[in-house]
Amino acid sequence: MGMRTLIGSMVLLLATAASARAMGIEAAVGVWNQSPRGDIAYQGTSLDLKNELKYGSETRLMGRIKVETPFFLPNLYLMATPMEFKEQGEKSGTFDFGGTTFSGNVPFTSKLRLDHYDLGLYWGVPFLKSATAGILNVDLGVNARLVNLKAEIVQGTTAESKSLIVPVPMAYAAVQVKPLSWLAAEGEARGVAYGKNRYFDLIARGKVIFFNHLFAAAGYRYEKLKIDQSDVQADTNFGGPFGEVGCQF
Repeated sequence: MGMRTLIGSMVLLLATAASARAMGIEAAVGVWNQSPRGDIAYQGTSLDLKNELKYGSETRLMGRIKVETPFFLPNLYLMATPMEFKEQGEKSGTFDFGGTTFSGNVPFTSKLRLDHYDLGLYWGVPFLKSATAGILNVDLGVNARLVNLKAEIVQGTTAESKSLIVPVPMAYAAVQVKPLSWLAAEGEARGVAYGKNRYFDLIARGKVIFFNHLFAAAGYRYEKLKIDQSDVQADTNFGGPFGEVGCQF
C-alpha cells in the first residue's frame, strides 16, 4: 500500500460518506519532518545513523483515515507513513554489513527505508463523550502495523542489502479534547514490547476546524523502534513536527 492507494481509499470512503450518514469519516494528508537517531546492524557492525551514515532530517508525506461505525462495531483507523533516508557516509575502520566487509575511511552510499502502514480497530469509552457534552473522548483498541524495511550499503563494486517485512501488533489509545467547536487537541499512542523488541509511536496534534468539515492541524510525532529480528538489530528513534489538512463528516 502506497500513497496512491491511500489517496484512492480516501476518495472512496468520502464518497461512501455521502450515502452512509450513520458513519463518521475523517481523512487527512500532510508532511512530517523526520529526524533520525540511533544505530542499525545486519550481521555485523553497528552503524550510527547520524554520525556514520550521515542521515539528516527528511520531510515525507503521510496520510490517515478514521471511520467511526454505528452501533458497537469497531471503528477503523488507516494510516500510511513513508520513511526513507539516503546519504553518503564514512566510518573509521573496516566494518561488516550482512557478512560483507567494507573498507574504513572510504565513502559509501547507504539507504534505509522504514515505510509502515497501520490498520487500527478501536472503541470509544462508553458515555464519556456524551457525559462531557462532547468536550472529552477517549479511544482504546488494537493496531496492526506492517513495517517494510530495507537497508542497503554500496561502496564501489561492493554492495549488500537486507529487506524485511515485519508485522507488528500494537495497543492503541487516544484522547481528544474539544473545548470549542472550532478547536481541538488530540493525542495518540501506539506501542508494544516483547522480548528484545520495543516499538512506540506517539502523536500530539492541535486542530483548527473551518466550516464544520475542513481542518488544519499541526503537531509533533515521535517513534521509538528497537528490534532484533532476522539478523537485523536496530535501536532507533525518529521525531519531528508535522502539519496536515483534512476533512471530516
